Amino acid sequence: MKTMRKLLLSLLFGLAANTLQAANIDSLFRCLDQAIAQTPRYIEEKESRIEALRHQLVQARNDRQRFQLANSLYQEYMPFINDSAIVYLQTCIRLCEQMGEQSRAAECRSLLALQCSNTGMFDEAQAILQEVDSAHIDTLALGRYYEACRHVFGELAYYSRLPGQRELYTEKAEHYKQLMYATLPPDDNAVLCLQEQDAQNEGRLKESMAINDRWLSIVEKGSHPYALTALYRYLEFKAINDSTQMMQWVLESALADVRHAVMNQGSMWEICNQLMMQGDIDRASRYISFASDCAGRFGSRVRNWQIQPLLLSIDRAYRDENERTKQQLRLLLVGISVLALSLVATLSYVNRQRKRLASAHDELHLKNGQLSETNGQLSKLNTQLTAKNAELSQLNQRIAEAGRVKEEYVGRFMRLCSLYIDKMDQFRKRVNKLVKNREYQEVYNMTRSQEFKDKELEELYDSFDEAFLHLFPDFVEQFNALLVPEERIVLLKGERMNTSLRIFALIRLGIEDSSKIAEFLHYSVNTIYNYRARIKNGAIADREHFEESVKQIESLF
Repeated sequence: MKTMRKLLLSLLFGLAANTLQAANIDSLFRCLDQAIAQTPRYIEEKESRIEALRHQLVQARNDRQRFQLANSLYQEYMPFINDSAIVYLQTCIRLCEQMGEQSRAAECRSLLALQCSNTGMFDEAQAILQEVDSAHIDTLALGRYYEACRHVFGELAYYSRLPGQRELYTEKAEHYKQLMYATLPPDDNAVLCLQEQDAQNEGRLKESMAINDRWLSIVEKGSHPYALTALYRYLEFKAINDSTQMMQWVLESALADVRHAVMNQGSMWEICNQLMMQGDIDRASRYISFASDCAGRFGSRVRNWQIQPLLLSIDRAYRDENERTKQQLRLLLVGISVLALSLVATLSYVNRQRKRLASAHDELHLKNGQLSETNGQLSKLNTQLTAKNAELSQLNQRIAEAGRVKEEYVGRFMRLCSLYIDKMDQFRKRVNKLVKNREYQEVYNMTRSQEFKDKELEELYDSFDEAFLHLFPDFVEQFNALLVPEERIVLLKGERMNTSLRIFALIRLGIEDSSKIAEFLHYSVNTIYNYRARIKNGAIADREHFEESVKQIESLF
């Protein structure tokens, strides 16, 4: 009896613990959704801190202060925008060299190589490391140099498809890892991270969990380093197939990243993988879209390589779901047809029975009432089917239009690429000829001017305008119809579209991200925001739905 009682209590406690953990995971998902919704605020706070540091950098009185502020800006940009992090690391290197601090300059070069290799720029990282004079720097800078070398060769080994090269890179990575262990402090984040990886890879899970415990004890909960530590905690529980604990830790990691406006996210990608395996496609789609936007802002090749297969998997899952829905509709149509035939047969039977059995009038009246109710249900089903068919027809039209738009732009893109290759070859031949003739001043004059770039951009925009107006010939008129008269756009003679029209042309094509629009039009993101806001302020109807109205402008097709 005592044994049974203990077993029962154990089962009850286990069920209670599982229930609490499931509730905790649901709570973490809600917190993550709320944090994603507040991402603009987190980004704004991050940019405010960066702007304050920039102002202080301008006001700095000496190289020492400038170095400290440039290093702080690098720390802010490191997980936020890769290009800016690289710029401020280069500033730190320049300032260290001006101050004669070669060790700090070497340390910054090592960090620069790490930043490059983390985003897939392996050739650049190796070139930077070759500039480091490892024989004349202090211990900390040397440790960072070894860390950067290990990371570069480790990544090259991971992505190499040639067995011989992979083995060579692996040997080099292992060599630099041992040097790193011997040089950096034992509680350094990079050391703890690699030690935990080694223990995991060799199956020493208790030891790897102990390393993670030590790592967690020295990082601040909710910080950006905490996000990385929590991600490795997730990998610990993933190795032992503890699905509840692993989801809790990977959600903790993603939540810390989102709240700190981290754009180079690994946790969100892992969450999407787990959600796909669980069949939660809608949530996985939302999260991977968010992660893709963040990767685009950060500018990481590696993260985009990781995200792309998952996006394709989600797309295939949606197509499969759509096919299942169509199959269900077909079955429903067959069922309705059977019901309709049954109804005809029932009516015929009732009519014959009414002629033969006048005494069964009351019973027949009851059956007619039942049939009337069945008719109502059929009518309701028919109405629903009509609405579904209308939705499917509208969706097919949009898909067909999107296909034609893609075909048009892909064709133009291929022609432009061919044209630009020819132009670059002509330019190469001309420069080659000038160099061969030692006309270096002419080469300098050719490459100094912005005229070539401006002309190419003008041709690109003309090509874009021509293609877009071919697809949407009435776009300018329909766009102006959405604005009050005094805010309508009047084009100059010979002008097809201006910047404002191009911005909303891109929105009509489905490109809504201001950063992507800014990149295409060679403006800053803030300038794009201002253009969009100014145009929406002149809308006839509700400005909040102005862009949706633009998306409804009809094409030639």
